[in-house]
Amino acid sequence: MPRTVDSLLKQLPGVGRYTAAAVGSIALGQVTGAVDGNVIRVLCRLRAIGADSTSPAVTEALWGLANTLVDPERPGDFNQAMMELGARVCTPKGPLCSQCPVQSHCHSYRKVHDKREQNSKKLLGKLERKTSALPDIEDCAASGTCLLCPSEPWDDELGVQNFPRKPAKKPPRVERTLTCVVVRPGEEGEDEYLLTQRPNKGLLAGLWEFPSVLLEEESSEMKQKRALCAEISGTLGTHLTESLFQSVGEVVHIFSHIHQTYVVHSMRLKDGDIQAQSENAQWLSRSALQEAAVSTGVKKILKLYDSADSQKEQLSKDGKKRNIADKKLQTSKKPKLGAASSGGRQLSLSSFFKTVKQES
Repeated sequence: MPRTVDSLLKQLPGVGRYTAAAVGSIALGQVTGAVDGNVIRVLCRLRAIGADSTSPAVTEALWGLANTLVDPERPGDFNQAMMELGARVCTPKGPLCSQCPVQSHCHSYRKVHDKREQNSKKLLGKLERKTSALPDIEDCAASGTCLLCPSEPWDDELGVQNFPRKPAKKPPRVERTLTCVVVRPGEEGEDEYLLTQRPNKGLLAGLWEFPSVLLEEESSEMKQKRALCAEISGTLGTHLTESLFQSVGEVVHIFSHIHQTYVVHSMRLKDGDIQAQSENAQWLSRSALQEAAVSTGVKKILKLYDSADSQKEQLSKDGKKRNIADKKLQTSKKPKLGAASSGGRQLSLSSFFKTVKQES
C-alpha cells in the first residue's frame, strides 16, 4: 500500500486528488489539505470567492488555502472537521451562521453585515455621498483581472449563499442513435443477442451495447440504416439486407450532458451458426446479457424490444382466435332443413302441400 499522497495518486488507478489527500491525511498522517464539496463551500464563503468553483483558477486557490490552513499536528482531524463544518453548519441552503465557530474570520458573513448596514443607511438617508478612494478588495470584479470574484452582481436575498455561485448549466447536447437488436437462435432454443464493445475511452468506455450508429443531421435516417446494416454485415462476415430490419420504437435516455434518443430496430436471423468475426463483438444469451457490463440505455432498449415482441405474439393469438370465431359463425349460419323436427328422417314431397286442417 502506498504511504504518501503522491504515490497514492500515481500507483492506484481510480484514486484522484481528493481521495489521495483524504487517505493520506486521515489514515497515514500526511500533512495535506483535502478539498471535497463541503470544503469548497466553506473556503469560498470564508474567503468570499464567488467565481465558478470548478474553474482551474478557483480549484488551485482552494487547494492552496487548504494546504495552508491544515493543522500539521492533526491533519486528519482538521480535514474531517472542515468537511463536518460544511455538512452540518455551512450548508448549501439555510446556513447556520450564528452557530459557526469561524464566523469572525468569514469574509462573506462580514460582507453580508456591511451590505445590510449600507441598505439601512440608504433607507434612512444617511449614506455618505463620498466614497472611499480605495476600492474594496472583495469588489474587484469590475477590473476584470480577478479570477476569484463573482461574475454576477450581488444578490441581497442570497446573503452568504452568493459564495460560491453555481456555474450556469449548459443545455444537454441532443443526439439520436440508430441501434439494432440482432437475434439468432441459440442452443436449446434460447435466443442469443449480438453485442459490440465501446472504445476504452470516452462515454460509457468499455461497456457492451447493441450495434449502433450515431445519426448525423446532414445524413438521412435511411442512409444511416444502410451504414448500420453494412457494419453488422462486416461484424458477422455475411451479407445482410435492410429488408431484415423491423422498426421497434424509440427510447430516451438522459445523461448529465447528453439527451440521447435511441431509434430501435430489430433483426432476427434464422441461421444459428453465424459467428462474430470481430474481437469486439460477441453473442450472449439472455441470462449472460443480464449479467454483462451494459449501460442503463441498453437495458431500456431490451425492455422495449421485449414489449414489442410480446405485443406481436398477442396480436397473432388474437388474429387466430378471430379466424376460428369467424369460421364457427359461418358454420352456425348455414340453413337447417327441418331435419330436427322430423327426427332426422327425409320428409316426403306431399307433406309440404298438406293443409293446416289436415296437419291438426
